[in-house]
Amino acid sequence: MRLSPLLFAAAAPISWGTSYVVLEHLQPVGPTSAAALRALGAGLLLLLLVRQWPRGEWWWKSALLGALNFSLFFSTLFISAAHLGGGLAATLGALGPLLILAFNRVALRQTPQPAALQAGGLGLVGVALLVLSPGVQADAVGLLTGLVSVVAASGGYLLAGAWGTPPGASLLALTAWQLCWGGLLLVPVAWWLDGPLPALTPAQLPWLAYLIVVGTALAYALWFRGIRDTSPVQVSLLTRLSPAAALTLDLLAGRHLGAAQWAGLALIAVSVLLGAWPHRPARAAYS
Repeated sequence: MRLSPLLFAAAAPISWGTSYVVLEHLQPVGPTSAAALRALGAGLLLLLLVRQWPRGEWWWKSALLGALNFSLFFSTLFISAAHLGGGLAATLGALGPLLILAFNRVALRQTPQPAALQAGGLGLVGVALLVLSPGVQADAVGLLTGLVSVVAASGGYLLAGAWGTPPGASLLALTAWQLCWGGLLLVPVAWWLDGPLPALTPAQLPWLAYLIVVGTALAYALWFRGIRDTSPVQVSLLTRLSPAAALTLDLLAGRHLGAAQWAGLALIAVSVLLGAWPHRPARAAYS
């Protein structure tokens, strides 16, 4: 039996949910600097493996994808996490599938699948319960940057699904190009916002290696494979696994959740299962 690409893609948001713990161990490295190190390090690693360069229009296409999926997404997500905490910042990603469904309906005149709508609605309610529960600390900067990260990633996933893989190049090569562009574009921004990169201690190097190799290079290779082999809508529904992983780590660290937050987590779990249920995704617009 051939395992579903969604099963492999699910490993990506689970690993992303652990990245907030990694960021704590990388302090005093600023959030934007960490994002630049993460993207550029993973991109160069994959580029050494594939040894392929963009050709023709894929120079600007990979640059645009890198700016959306990594430069803007990573930087705003890390800034949001610094203001909101890992679990709450990751939870905002559950809004992504609804943005993709809305774009498909308005721009492509594509009627959403009932299962996708139900999964998106349940996820939205789950997000509301997690964000609006008593005791959750949220500020305007954290919420705004978190929403920007969702919009950037949703746009990047749609374009990745629409453009596919360039002729004569592997999906791993396309992932490498995006990561390199994303990291390069972030370097001057990180210097401006965070200042010079502080020296890392030997104890911090394994955390950085995990973030680059597992949480970025491997995770995004599986993620974009899922988008290619299924659909951006189905794969985006898996982003709810990221807050679940982050909040699980928070629980292991001694955090206590209220009844509303537990209900929100339950709805997110149901929405992931419903979104992954086999159905016929409308792939015509992405082929």
